[in-house]
Amino acid sequence: MARSKLRDKGQLTVPAEVREALRVEEGDEVEFTITPDGVLLRGLKTIPADQAWFWTASWQRGEVEASQDIQHGRLTTTDSPEQFLKELGS
Repeated sequence: MARSKLRDKGQLTVPAEVREALRVEEGDEVEFTITPDGVLLRGLKTIPADQAWFWTASWQRGEVEASQDIQHGRLTTTDSPEQFLKELGS
């Protein structure tokens, strides 16, 4: 179990193992939610607006599919731009 001591002005250090579990680093925000069982702490990441398209559900499904295709060898490599264009046309 990770522990920390509350300091002046309500500050506390989040133990390294908790930061890793939350996937947060310096400058990231965290969110506190009061629940009947205690307090839930979640790490938040800010995504720049010009990169938000990458995090849509449909794009992420495509990323998973592409990763699976690569993992299972379902890909084609080419040696030249001409061969690449030919493969696209087939």
